[in-house]
Amino acid sequence: MRTNDLPPSLVCVIDDDDVVRESIKLLVETIGASVRDYDNCLDFLADPAAAACACLILDVRLPGISGIKLQERLADRNYVPPIIFVSGHADVPTAVHAMRSGALDFLQKPFPEQQLLDRVSQAIEMSRGLLRDHARREVISARYGQLTVRERDVLDAMVRGLANKLIADELGISVKTVEQHRGRVMEKMRVRSLADLLHSMEWLRRGAGRP
Repeated sequence: MRTNDLPPSLVCVIDDDDVVRESIKLLVETIGASVRDYDNCLDFLADPAAAACACLILDVRLPGISGIKLQERLADRNYVPPIIFVSGHADVPTAVHAMRSGALDFLQKPFPEQQLLDRVSQAIEMSRGLLRDHARREVISARYGQLTVRERDVLDAMVRGLANKLIADELGISVKTVEQHRGRVMEKMRVRSLADLLHSMEWLRRGAGRP
């Protein structure tokens, strides 16, 4: 899954069976991915390098934190890598819960090697898109953070579609002052049109998890 302009994608494998974990690691490396493996979830969470994980291959039954519990914990993060569950003991309710919570797939051990590789390749492509989206939201958020309180008030009114006169009346300032604030909002947010501004704010809204 290596390209000329992108570094190898990081795949993380968590399984307490040493043989299974090493087998998955060697298999995934055949498609050019970089692999880090762990025998428990706490080591994964404590590893700073795991923040770049593009695909997480995760067993269900693990010592300490289970795979399902880890999935729930990761859901609180801004970025969650696509998760492929692998298990030799899972029941149907567990599989259904994992998939409804956003897992990419749930494979029963022993699974066909090509099936896992196909899912890993799919996860990596998904992750690249998610990471690009996350990076874009971070840039927009940083720009928004440069706005003054008054500029944010004006921006909020602009997003609601208010004309300058109505914004001035609502905020108790002059139309000229509104125009000045609008200009600074557009400059700091680095947008050229109201449509671009609305699009940027939509990205922020999605990042904050608002409907």
